[in-house]
Amino acid sequence: MSKMLCQDVYQFGQKLIRRRPLEPREESESRMARCLNTLDLVALGVGSTLGAGVYILAGEVAKDKAGPAIVICFLVAALSSVLSGLCYAEFGARVPCSGSAYLYSYVTVGQLCAFITGWNLILSYVIGTASVARAWSSAFDSLIGNHISQVLQGTFSLHVPYFLAKYPDIFALGLVMLLTGVLVLGARESALVNKVFTGLNLLVLSFMIISGFIKGDLHNWQLTEQDYKLNTSGSNDTSRLGPLGSGGFVPFGFDGIFQGAATCFYAFVGFDAIATTGEEARNPQRSIPLGIVISLCICFLAYSGVSVALTLMVPYYQIHPDSPLPHAFLHVGWAPARYVVAVGTLCALTSSLLGAMFPMPRVIYSMADDGLLFRGLARIHARTRTPVMATLASGTLAGVMALLFELSDLVDLMSIGTLLAYSLVSFSVLVLRYQPDQDSSKIEKTEKETEMKPVVEESPLESVPEAGSSKVLKSLCDPSHSTPTLKSGQIAYGCASLLVLLLTILSLILAQGPSHVFSGDPGYTTAAVLLGLLVTGVTAIIWRQPQSPTPLHFKVPALPVLPLISIFVNVYLMMQMSSGTWAQFGVWMVIGFVIYFGYGIRHSLEKNKQQSPASNSQTFDKNIPGAESP
Repeated sequence: MSKMLCQDVYQFGQKLIRRRPLEPREESESRMARCLNTLDLVALGVGSTLGAGVYILAGEVAKDKAGPAIVICFLVAALSSVLSGLCYAEFGARVPCSGSAYLYSYVTVGQLCAFITGWNLILSYVIGTASVARAWSSAFDSLIGNHISQVLQGTFSLHVPYFLAKYPDIFALGLVMLLTGVLVLGARESALVNKVFTGLNLLVLSFMIISGFIKGDLHNWQLTEQDYKLNTSGSNDTSRLGPLGSGGFVPFGFDGIFQGAATCFYAFVGFDAIATTGEEARNPQRSIPLGIVISLCICFLAYSGVSVALTLMVPYYQIHPDSPLPHAFLHVGWAPARYVVAVGTLCALTSSLLGAMFPMPRVIYSMADDGLLFRGLARIHARTRTPVMATLASGTLAGVMALLFELSDLVDLMSIGTLLAYSLVSFSVLVLRYQPDQDSSKIEKTEKETEMKPVVEESPLESVPEAGSSKVLKSLCDPSHSTPTLKSGQIAYGCASLLVLLLTILSLILAQGPSHVFSGDPGYTTAAVLLGLLVTGVTAIIWRQPQSPTPLHFKVPALPVLPLISIFVNVYLMMQMSSGTWAQFGVWMVIGFVIYFGYGIRHSLEKNKQQSPASNSQTFDKNIPGAESP
């Protein structure tokens, strides 16, 4: 009885870690239209990332956190984002399919982890779409004198719970459904609309940057206490003045720079939309890596350029936090330029909305195509060759959320899903680079089985324990092969999993008590130092393992260090979230687990494939320990 129970538990566990083959499936190769070039992907990445935040975020961070050193904040944030971007770029070159981080974790970690990733990506995209739609509606409403909100509040003046909006935003719903229709028309048409609005946004930003250099004053980067007193005495409303700090270029010190960088990090979220175009890009192995890297560079130049212009035009403590750029132009006597800013804001919001809506149905389609979500969502339209049912379903859900909900409290929840996806992609790149090719792993496995049968009694582990332990240490620190083997792949996988655990504990310690660690508290400091030493040692073991020589259009440099830094940054930022955000995350996950255990685990395509012995040998599972199917 107990033996049968153990066997059932083992078989259930094997279902949770089933993995997809590394290669794209033959039957899904030509279902979607390959019509997007590198420029389309760059425009999609820039449009998704360079939203309305560029018009607001720079002022908020410069005034209270960093001053003119906001340029350094954006540089630090960009470098942190590039770490994740490089990992996405390598996987885009390696696995040219739709699904983004969902697919990457399915190939590497297993089915349950892939479902969690995909389910949270859907949450991130839905909340992102709905919140941008409400922001677009609010921005347009303010331009026309708030007539829309006044009419809707007068018509629908209902007493509603605190988590619902004060009035149903019908305008936001209409906007989402309009762009859903554009997405259904086809990827080429959606890309064209996105390129137009992204191009207009970049033109407006270029105008503002050039204006800032023309009208700016370098003295605003060298402000002193005397300047602050002059502004205080000459101003009628001193309540709007921010703190001076110590003045100069870095008025709030390195603490301010790092606090500002943590805020600015989220300004670079969005480039992962490019990774969902694997089945629609003409040359995905080349276009996806190029698109990600170029779009992040453009976004950094835009953010830093606007920050320089803003802090040169206005003393940082006089920046208006809600509408910094219009007030900056008023400050320098260019009042009409605020209308250009308004146009740029609407263009940025439109491209950002399209950028959030474009990847959402592709993740849903990929999960439904694998059988983890309802199969009807994987339907491709015969003429437009877009995932029509996934597009309509996701657009309707986002539209209803934009109609009814106040979404400002859910933005942190969206960040958890994004950071989790970034971490898993970095982990996947770290693991896959040290795995053997599928053909060589099958040959090695067959040879190992035939060699072990006649000499099982002469195992060195049984006869000479000392020799066995020295052999294990040699395989960890000085492997004999120059190319990955099954054993070296298992060592890399195990060490990478251990590193994730160690980095999570280290992030918890730093998030809960950074002041204790850096002030020399014995307990916190000792724990942090020991964890740091363990991380260094395990990283060295991974570094010693042979890497795959498979040629790719793009590879992450400095493995294993860069992916590990990316994981640490993402996990640390996740630990900054409030307990309320984690509670909301738990509710969303409960809903997801009901769908997965009620439907997905029984309808997975990998389950059907692995029932056939002929298919068992073709999966990537054999490269990673504990993945063989029962």
